Amino acid sequence: MASSVLSRALLAHRFLRSSSTHFHKPKFFTSPFSMRSFHWLLAPSHLSHKASGSVYCSMTSSAVASQASFSMQSLPANEPVVSVDWLHANLREPNVKVLDASWYMPDEQRNPVQEYQVAHIPGALFFDVDGISDQTSNLPHMLPSEEAFAAAVSALGIENKDGLVVYDGKGIFSAARVWWMFRVFGHDRIWVLDGGLPRWRASGFDVESSASSDAIFKASAASEAIEKVYQGQHVGPFTFETRFQPHLVWTLEQVKKNVEEKTYQHVDARSKARFDGAAPEPRKGIRSGHVPGSRCIPFAQMLDGSQTLSPAVELKKRFEQEGITLDKPVITSCGTGVTACILALGLHRLGKTDVPVYDGSWTEWGAKDDTPVESSEE
Repeated sequence: MASSVLSRALLAHRFLRSSSTHFHKPKFFTSPFSMRSFHWLLAPSHLSHKASGSVYCSMTSSAVASQASFSMQSLPANEPVVSVDWLHANLREPNVKVLDASWYMPDEQRNPVQEYQVAHIPGALFFDVDGISDQTSNLPHMLPSEEAFAAAVSALGIENKDGLVVYDGKGIFSAARVWWMFRVFGHDRIWVLDGGLPRWRASGFDVESSASSDAIFKASAASEAIEKVYQGQHVGPFTFETRFQPHLVWTLEQVKKNVEEKTYQHVDARSKARFDGAAPEPRKGIRSGHVPGSRCIPFAQMLDGSQTLSPAVELKKRFEQEGITLDKPVITSCGTGVTACILALGLHRLGKTDVPVYDGSWTEWGAKDDTPVESSEE
């Protein structure tokens, strides 16, 4: 039943997006949950509003309950990952929620929604990286507004008191992006599952083989909520309030300023060949090379052979080898702001919990005519 519901929803999406005459977002990727098939979505009876301190809220009483009611036992506050053994032992805790945030590069030809449907950690919600994004940008999966994020996360049934564990289908990849997104919006009660779904399955733990209709509807509702916010429509009620942390996200102008002032050490997570300009960018119209003064540490060097986060001693060694000093500030970037978050994850393990990510990354920088570019040939 759940399988047929999801299939019909995806089919409806293909037709509805092509025939829609209302607001449309020009973007590189399209959310599979942006559809008009579900009319029961978020009730418009509550108005979202911006409270003092840039906090979006229209909160239920449960959302403002003390976060002290939930305890992540045996987890140090500065540790950004949890083991599959820990999650297995705590999976049924009422305030532990699991997010499948799988996302893949287009050339991988993998469909995260279909893979979620086939196998996911029991009870996991699907977090659509492309769908929960800025609907006004033509750049891929840019950070949404505070209100849009709060609306989408509320539609998923997430509250501020929840402890979140996010994973993906590769080990540690797109999950780090969602970890960063929640932290940007003030929610530190989030961890990446070390080794992701591959390690979970290799450990012999159960998976669910079909998505529940509830999970499908929630993912659809999250996408609908995003679009409603950007169309100026009211959504609610909100169960999640944001507290925007501007120091964790950088814009193009900030990176430009840093090229001149060199206040932050800039680390790029792309492959060395792309960084050097020896390999073409996968997206058309994007120049090859890197931001002047930046250093290259491919994101895979943060992980060990089993796709888990490397020990602190190994991470420290890798940054030092590239001339990155941990007692000075660091900014990270990549192709589209996904794997840069893996560098931030590694630096978090080393105690640097305030590392900003350049959201537009090379897709934005390399497409501009007025941004300086360096390459190995130069």
